[in-house]
Amino acid sequence: MGKHLAVVLKNPERIQELFGANDGNLSVFEDLLGVRVYFQGNQIYLDSCDEAKRNLFERILGELEDHIALGQLPGPDLIRAVYGTLNPGKEQDAQLLKQTCVVIPGGLKKVFPRSYRQALYLQAIESKDLVFSIGPAGTGKTHLAVAEALRCVLSRNRRKLILTRPVVEAGENLGFLPGDLEQKINPYLRPLYDAMESFIPPEALHRLEENRVIEIAPLAYMRGRTLSECFVILDEAQNTTREQMKMFLTRLGEGTQAVVTGDITQIDLPKRSNSGLLDVISILKTIKEIEFVFLGEEDVVRNPLVRKIVRAYEAKQEK
Repeated sequence: MGKHLAVVLKNPERIQELFGANDGNLSVFEDLLGVRVYFQGNQIYLDSCDEAKRNLFERILGELEDHIALGQLPGPDLIRAVYGTLNPGKEQDAQLLKQTCVVIPGGLKKVFPRSYRQALYLQAIESKDLVFSIGPAGTGKTHLAVAEALRCVLSRNRRKLILTRPVVEAGENLGFLPGDLEQKINPYLRPLYDAMESFIPPEALHRLEENRVIEIAPLAYMRGRTLSECFVILDEAQNTTREQMKMFLTRLGEGTQAVVTGDITQIDLPKRSNSGLLDVISILKTIKEIEFVFLGEEDVVRNPLVRKIVRAYEAKQEK
């Protein structure tokens, strides 16, 4: 038997999509398989005589071809997620990863989960009235919640989208900020605008804001309100106090759906123990209408360096 094993593709014309721009996915395949991968023309080869590795690689590529057919181009995160669903008993995980997608009416793109737990997160949002998404930076907590919220509002399943955050400085004293109220709070709420601008055209976002279909406000402005038939996102919830968290959760009116996101490793309150997000995990975990989704460093979809940074901090915290 020769040293180099050829790999069979269902659709050889998709070889460039599988390997990405400038063959950027090649190193990911090699890392997962532990052998050199190369191709000549439309033929892919493994620098190995291990039939098991060849069969595994063909299964990975077959799953990725299914994702391409659905409109999702493979990247490192998706490749690793697909690899993780190929273990025995994980068949349903593979199907969930392929079936989960957010299509925003008039949006700029389809939104796909890039890890299995992100798919579980989107599934939870669709099935539960209140979802808590807890995980480190870059795991898609806010990004996916905003995508699902825009889908609901633009499909007219909810009359309004409300995005709110506690106004807490991240370990810095910024002092007096000039300008009117909107100019003062805009730096705190900018990440929410960034998320929306990645999904819908600027003119559509401006129109929704003008018509008050989208409202972005500090958490303090929620007191005394009853939010009915809305989709509400509370972002950076680790910086709510216990009192603020209770206040927010008791604002939810009839027909309202809420997603609460936060990173319990980045609490900027003077006393960490006063975090409303830490407090609520133990208080509400037994209520069946509420779902808690915990994301980890393997769900980080930013620069791969971020995943390594998160892993390093987690390792230090465990020590």
